[in-house]
Amino acid sequence: MTDLPSMPFEQKHPLEPAPVLQALQEQGPVHRVRTLTGDEAWLVTGYEQVKALYSGDRLARAHPRPSRAPRLTASALFGGRPRENYLSEDADRAWFREVLHTIVSPARLRELRASLDELVTRLLDELEAAGPPADFVDLVAVPLPTMVICRLLGVPEKDLDKCRRFTEAIADARDEQRSAAGLAALVAYLGKLAARGRAEPGGLLMRLREAPFGVDDNVIGHIGASLMFTGHHTTVVAIGYMALHLLTNPDQRDAVAADPDKLTAAVEEALRVGNVGVNTGGGNGIPTYARSELDIAGTRVRPGELVLLDTGAANHDRTVYADAYRFDIDRSDAAHLTFGHGRHYCPGAPLARLEMQALFAQLIPRFPAMRLAAEVAELRSHHDQITGGLVALPVTW
Repeated sequence: MTDLPSMPFEQKHPLEPAPVLQALQEQGPVHRVRTLTGDEAWLVTGYEQVKALYSGDRLARAHPRPSRAPRLTASALFGGRPRENYLSEDADRAWFREVLHTIVSPARLRELRASLDELVTRLLDELEAAGPPADFVDLVAVPLPTMVICRLLGVPEKDLDKCRRFTEAIADARDEQRSAAGLAALVAYLGKLAARGRAEPGGLLMRLREAPFGVDDNVIGHIGASLMFTGHHTTVVAIGYMALHLLTNPDQRDAVAADPDKLTAAVEEALRVGNVGVNTGGGNGIPTYARSELDIAGTRVRPGELVLLDTGAANHDRTVYADAYRFDIDRSDAAHLTFGHGRHYCPGAPLARLEMQALFAQLIPRFPAMRLAAEVAELRSHHDQITGGLVALPVTW
């Protein structure tokens, strides 16, 4: 067995790249690595290469022989055996994007903003009532995206903790049985919720149930599970790291406090600089496969081989960004690939941005003295979850 760099790479500091990843980036934009499951893959870390691959159709989520496809992790939803149909993937993706657009359309997001502001106020009230020191991840970063996506789907608020347990199990990168059980439980729960008419009126679950084109309960459950996971876990991670960057860069936080118009730039820079380490996957943790033979920066990739687009590494490409690891809300080179690019751009991006803007618009002025209640080097990331993110963020004020 060839001696290859093994993922996940050990990250010694939450705001510094894993030494192995940094060494790979210095060697070039494409690297042969071994995944958590022992399979071999191509890790793409260069900004231009990642952007180009996102823009085209040379990579697929599906594989012509799913049972033999190399895997990224043991997770049942993202990273394990491909679940997509190789022959209908493009059509299926287009349909799914249409479905998602119904809950993240500009009109729907405008409707959401008022209730989102109320949710933020409520969570910050609870944070203040809990008193310092408090875990920002547990009290704010996790519940806000969970409440928002459940509200959009039509999941009753009383079931939020249940859904959170399901998604945490799905995210398990190492325990295949736990992840599969979590996915099956969430799919069944959401399907039954819609079938029995117990989902909240106006939510996506009931809209799908009432749709004229006909969607059965199992499909509704799978759509809902995918949206709940991607619409909640990824935003939890982004919120946690934005809070950490603001707390460790008080000059940047003060700049936003003095000029709230800078908040949009702060959100974009937080999305760019985000999590600097590779957890169990490259970038967004979603495996892709070469549809045909590829040449990526001079590296030959054969059909069916696993290709990991590491958006996190691309967002820190020193050939593109000056002082790439610095959190700088005034930088001119702020464009990033966190949400993908081109035909693979994430349609849920506006929702994530809206949640982050709504939260920090209130948090910064309300808690001007907030600071870390632990040393930065003591903070830990989830290396056993496909989305990564901070385990906890102790704060005081």
